[in-house]
Amino acid sequence: MEFRSFTPEDYQSVCDFLIALNRDDRSHINWNWARFEWMAEHPEFDKSLIHSIGLWKDHGRVVGAAIYDMFFGEAFCAALPEYAHLYPQILSYAYGELSDGDGLGIAICDDNTAEIAAAERAGFAPADQDETVMTLDLDKELSADLPGGLRFVELDQLADAYDLQWLFWQGFDHGIDRADFERQERIVPRIRPHFDRRLSLAAENTAGKKIAYCCLWYSDRTDYAYVEPVCTVPSFRGRGIARAVIFEALNRAEKLGAKRAYVISDTAFYEKLGFRKQYHYTFYWKNGEEVQ
Repeated sequence: MEFRSFTPEDYQSVCDFLIALNRDDRSHINWNWARFEWMAEHPEFDKSLIHSIGLWKDHGRVVGAAIYDMFFGEAFCAALPEYAHLYPQILSYAYGELSDGDGLGIAICDDNTAEIAAAERAGFAPADQDETVMTLDLDKELSADLPGGLRFVELDQLADAYDLQWLFWQGFDHGIDRADFERQERIVPRIRPHFDRRLSLAAENTAGKKIAYCCLWYSDRTDYAYVEPVCTVPSFRGRGIARAVIFEALNRAEKLGAKRAYVISDTAFYEKLGFRKQYHYTFYWKNGEEVQ
């Protein structure tokens, strides 16, 4: 057994670990390979800390990991089932190395009684903070009709970097002033190794304006697609456009082999699309008084 700090060469090994972790037991599906891939190139992810990710390896294979979420203060901790004895050690490392001044929070599935017990023995306590994973079975084609005058377009992570960032700027409520966007936003193409342009869909009007977006992540080594991100320009909300884009992307993922889709959300929006709440995660916190 070997412990090592993360290096860029470990990227695929971490994805492999997360795929294996969620193969039979989905209680860690809130942290799947696609969430890691999306986060690793998110503009808010603090890459200067990336060497602090802790990996436990057996003959070169990642079997356990402690990964901070965007920045220190929240983390994901897990080990493959046959290495569950490592979990207390992983928790201890995460608390010592990934905490901030307030301590450390970790989200644990309410169904995972063994990890809850280990966390409580390590001094973590449940807090009034949670997250939910919703799922949708892809056992039938979903209606994906766009309103008149709109069409689906695929957006590439490199060639369409400007359009993607401008759409995110509007869709995540930073404003609609393009000049303000161009003053504040540096266009940085985000290279994600497993990106599939076929699952990166926008709705575009006749003037070429991109008004809604959905990206899915799918690997043929899994049976699920992961939804991240989804957004709509404010002035076009409430018209069923996001629904159509999401359904078109899900239909494409199903044709590639996905049997279900997951999204981290508990909103009525996804319930109206047919998603149901499946996994609930409670955050367990340990304060920072002991952190050196």
